[in-house]
Amino acid sequence: MCPLNYVKTKLKLEMMDAGERLEVWLDAGDPIKNVPMSLRNDGHKILAEEPLEPDARHFKVLVEKVEG
Repeated sequence: MCPLNYVKTKLKLEMMDAGERLEVWLDAGDPIKNVPMSLRNDGHKILAEEPLEPDARHFKVLVEKVEG
């Protein structure tokens, strides 16, 4: 698994204030499985995970940054 999606998301969250929200678009498969899980492990809140199209090849994830 390439952690690039997680790293980019984590870097963006580090520049944000607690309580701010970030929308992330991810591919199906490992990215949608692993990125939200890693963000939860970091303590962030995953507010939504929704497919962007009917065949669910891409997903929108809404993340709320927590303190830390």
